[in-house]
Amino acid sequence: MFNRIIYLIPILVFSNEPKLSSIKISDGFTKPVYVCQAPGDNERLFVLEQKGVIKIIKNGKNVRKLFADLRDRVHNPLMPGDERGLLGLAFHPNYQSNGFVFLNYIDKDDYTIVSRFNVSINPNLLDTASEKILIRLKQPFSNHNGGHMVFGPDGYLYISLGDGGKWGDPFNHAQQLDNLFGKILRIDVDNGKPYSIPNDNPFVNEENAKGEIWLYGLRNVWRFSFDRETGDVYLGDVGQDMWEEIDFIPAEEAGGQNFGWRIMEGNHCYNPKENCDTTGVLPIFEYPNDANYMKVLTGFDEPNVDGCSVTGGYVYRGKNIPEFYGTYFFADYCSGNIWTFKEVNGKVTHFQNRTDEINLGGGTFTNYISSFGEDNDGELYIVDYNGAVYKIIKKD
Repeated sequence: MFNRIIYLIPILVFSNEPKLSSIKISDGFTKPVYVCQAPGDNERLFVLEQKGVIKIIKNGKNVRKLFADLRDRVHNPLMPGDERGLLGLAFHPNYQSNGFVFLNYIDKDDYTIVSRFNVSINPNLLDTASEKILIRLKQPFSNHNGGHMVFGPDGYLYISLGDGGKWGDPFNHAQQLDNLFGKILRIDVDNGKPYSIPNDNPFVNEENAKGEIWLYGLRNVWRFSFDRETGDVYLGDVGQDMWEEIDFIPAEEAGGQNFGWRIMEGNHCYNPKENCDTTGVLPIFEYPNDANYMKVLTGFDEPNVDGCSVTGGYVYRGKNIPEFYGTYFFADYCSGNIWTFKEVNGKVTHFQNRTDEINLGGGTFTNYISSFGEDNDGELYIVDYNGAVYKIIKKD
């Protein structure tokens, strides 16, 4: 049943490696879920609040007026743990010339909506009346909506959609190519009405398959990213009962991969529980939901590797901490653990727990990490769902 144990990685730390820390950029947000910058704009950070609001941090200070207020159309997540609401934001690569902003949200009728908006004449204000809906997809349940979006190195828009929810993917959405659930989509927003499908998408010529599909067999990818230097892809796929996973694809191989869900959860059979088909792409790293289970399985206490919901991150490509250049950062939403590793030939090396070192909020708030963010310079940020945004820095 257990194909391999890949979470017990030797920790390789060089003596000249500096310590990390964090500084609070801003706080006072309500359920923030993402932070990013627009291309060509190094002064402003845009912060998504799940209820349907986008706020601006400019030069370290919160701008009083909202960039966007979409509460008239976005599902308001009132219940604790509600996964609906405003989930994703992507600025067009040519934003400075065309002013296009793309949002992914769950509307009040429980549809996933992927839309394009225009910025208004005022650069600090989105024209919410300019909405052009690209994708409208009814969600069968309230959870597993995915929601992240990013423009890839090729200029196409990549979109995460979860398996549709409940538990165990009851409709087996993720393994079927005739629907968009449990997938990463790849679309061309610069052509077609309302978009076109790139002719080199892996399933574009396959009968009964959705041409938008780029990757499949995913449960609920909560944040994925392209390494801005190599184009390699990292995905944080939230697990079911036991295992959280980070998936990895080299840039030259990306497209068409099946990551196994619901047949597998991480490296382990899920449905069926034994003797399952393990031909899908296995994660580069996994960790258990239960630290006690880790101890029973391995016979060792593995410190701070437990959690409940992975938050995918970024490969650091900034200049302020050169010793961490090429290091991947990711976290767990519930436990607040923050980890790093380096990918070498498809394997994890230099794995390290950075939670105490980064010390969010001076240790006051170390849980509920809803997202990472990356600015135009490749520096990294952490979003605390409790209401703050932090920047990862080198410790003095």
